[in-house]
Amino acid sequence: MSVLRNIESKLESLFEGVFGRAFRTNVQPVELARKLVKEMDDHRNVSVSRVYVPNEYTVYLSAGDREQFASYEQQLQGELADYLAEHARRESYVLLSPPQVQLETDEDLDVGVFGIATRMVQTGAKGEPEATAEPGATMVYKPSGPVLQPTEAASAIDLGVQREIAVLTWDGQRHEVDQRRVVLGRSKDADLQVSDPNVSRRHAELRQEGATYWLVDLDSTNGIEVDGKRVKRVKLEDGTRFTIGSTEIAFARELQ
Repeated sequence: MSVLRNIESKLESLFEGVFGRAFRTNVQPVELARKLVKEMDDHRNVSVSRVYVPNEYTVYLSAGDREQFASYEQQLQGELADYLAEHARRESYVLLSPPQVQLETDEDLDVGVFGIATRMVQTGAKGEPEATAEPGATMVYKPSGPVLQPTEAASAIDLGVQREIAVLTWDGQRHEVDQRRVVLGRSKDADLQVSDPNVSRRHAELRQEGATYWLVDLDSTNGIEVDGKRVKRVKLEDGTRFTIGSTEIAFARELQ
């Protein structure tokens, strides 16, 4: 399964099912993800050799729709941005910066109706497209099915929505990954120091790409081993164990 489908499945499993039961007329996160991708595709800017797409997206929601995301809005924005980044990577689109998704409240919108505005933000580099931000260019999406009576909002705890974190454990130590790039090595300057004489000063790098984690060898002396095989790059799944030097490290994805 591709990273893009992994993220979409995660949105569906974490949000769509529970919100389909708790908020029958409310906007669902997986619906936002799909419409954001549509806006990215619809606003392509073709240059001589590249296809540029917007890097800023503002989603306008009714007060009732936005309220349901209040306890984990930042996490949702990150998931949606990752979904857009993976779609852009798959389609070979060019972004002037990593995509950003913001949620705003529009009191004129009804529950279940939302709008999306896009911008391509100029970074100042020569030859790149000018920033665009057209007032009134917001696309509005309305539910196609019958409108049902809204039910009482449930909390994120009631719905079982929790933030997922990546964790590394070895020799009784535990480290929660809170950066997209983490260097593992013997050096005190490494993000994650491993006190093992067989580990290089900058041995490997843990990289988060969208919703996926990879471990990449940084041309270390003794390399990385997984299941007894030496690898240069490995995708980390929940439960993956790898060895650097003579130290075995376990990778896990946990709900916080």
